[in-house]
Amino acid sequence: MALTPDDVVTKQFQHVRFKEGFDPDEVDDFLDEIVVEWRKTIAENEELKAKLAAYESGETPAAAPAAQAPAEVEEVEAVEVVAETPAAETSPAAPVAASAGIIELAQRLHDEHVAEGQAQRDKLISEAQAQAASIVAEAEARGRDEIARLEKERGVLEARIAELRQFERDYRSQLRSYIEGKLRDLDTTGTTSGSAPVSAVGH
Repeated sequence: MALTPDDVVTKQFQHVRFKEGFDPDEVDDFLDEIVVEWRKTIAENEELKAKLAAYESGETPAAAPAAQAPAEVEEVEAVEVVAETPAAETSPAAPVAASAGIIELAQRLHDEHVAEGQAQRDKLISEAQAQAASIVAEAEARGRDEIARLEKERGVLEARIAELRQFERDYRSQLRSYIEGKLRDLDTTGTTSGSAPVSAVGH
């Protein structure tokens, strides 16, 4: 593909699941593409500089014979230009500058990757803290509701127990009165039946 600086700036990497940041394979592939395109650019730059130096020195490439193939002509011109170009004009600083640019780009991608990972980490921590606070608040509310319900049930049970105790006292009192009444009746009946035979014998 024809890579441009805008492509590097606007490149978007897909997020992956189960881990933070970009897909490392996708980042590596994109950096490989950058390296390939950059090397092509460097080679073309060197070739243009060599041709420019050859023209400035007044030497023009010889016309190629009709039978010679275009590829062979380019090879001959390249050999002549390289042979005639001084070593100082090959600009050895260009590959160093390109490498520095690639390293800077890789460092920037790495920094962005780390920054995004830290932001994602902070977001997850914040969400977890909020969720924990919500769970605690919900548990406390349920605890208060349960305590209120138990207090209400205890009040009902205490009232029921008081009613049963009062019923027991009333029942015991009534039973005692009933038994005492029956005993009095038995005493009265026994006394009456015991005196009747004595008066009969006297007659």
